Amino acid sequence: MIVAGKFEGFPEGKVHLSPIPAQFFSELLPEIDDLYELKLTLYVFWRLDRMEQPIRYLRLEDVARDERFMDGMGSTKEEADACLARAFQQAVHRGTLLRGQHTGKTTLETLYFLNSPKGRAAIEGLAKGSWEPPTDGPPPVELAPEPANIFRLYEENIGPLTPMLAEALREAEREYPPAWLVDAIRIAVKNNKRNWNYIQAILRRWQREGRDERKDRGDAEEIRHKYSDWETNPDE
Repeated sequence: MIVAGKFEGFPEGKVHLSPIPAQFFSELLPEIDDLYELKLTLYVFWRLDRMEQPIRYLRLEDVARDERFMDGMGSTKEEADACLARAFQQAVHRGTLLRGQHTGKTTLETLYFLNSPKGRAAIEGLAKGSWEPPTDGPPPVELAPEPANIFRLYEENIGPLTPMLAEALREAEREYPPAWLVDAIRIAVKNNKRNWNYIQAILRRWQREGRDERKDRGDAEEIRHKYSDWETNPDE
């Protein structure tokens, strides 16, 4: 069952682990006294580990686009944005992150690097002009539930899986972000519309029109009204 704030435990089998330097626990963790700085620091370790480019960095706007992470930074967009900006500032002041600036095509970009040998070399390269970030920026990486959980979530919240439904879920995993699948199931449960057609209609509407995750999670009555006719008119 999907319960807000309830962690269901780590799965069996091999899971991806994010490396965290031992110095974080011995030197940084005892000193960090702000929850949002701690969240950002752990997130930076996780996200940089999932990047493939040789020189890894983040911009504030890259993190702000991760809706799942930002949901834990404040109850409103304004509050979350302010907490994120403050967390970056504190992490730089503490020395966890290094901040550098690069003149892009139209604006001055602020880049954040981990305070590591590669990060320090990148800052030096920016200053000397011997290195500059790629024009398209770092590839998107976002927090999301593990895709394998979608089958268990469907059975626990919607109903038994048939072979056709299992294939439909596998196809949906290829087409939609994992977080969308989980949230569409959550909305179906909240609105007591426990069937795949309803869930698929939500996903198709998000794909066509985009989505506002905060709005979709916020007002249950508005959600019910917004999706009430999807079962009978899924493609309208």
